Amino acid sequence: MKSARIMGVLSGDVITLALVTLAGFATHNELGTAGFRLLTTFIPLLVAWLLVAPHLRVYEPGYFNRPAQLWRPFWAMVLAAPLAGWVRGVWLNAPIQPVFVLVLGGVSSLALLAWRSIYWLVFARGR
Repeated sequence: MKSARIMGVLSGDVITLALVTLAGFATHNELGTAGFRLLTTFIPLLVAWLLVAPHLRVYEPGYFNRPAQLWRPFWAMVLAAPLAGWVRGVWLNAPIQPVFVLVLGGVSSLALLAWRSIYWLVFARGR
């Protein structure tokens, strides 16, 4: 049961980051033509998230089941965004745009905060 909840939260995180990626391309009117270029943002974002998030214990049920701990995924993404920008820059052999990292980190942090808040309201509140 515990691992099913962790997988549910992890799946929600991955979907949230995918939606952030899609929203980013959509705001630049590139969603229809992006194709595999979506992966140049999504994969670095996901890799950075998976490297940073466990260190802030965002997948421990004792934390993601308590509303006072909703800050953990928010700040984990704030820390992961520069890493994601760096991985993306290395992958594309392109300069890292600080504005891109700030927007990516800010939007992703807020999106994860919203998702984790919804999770808590729907699944964890009664526990």
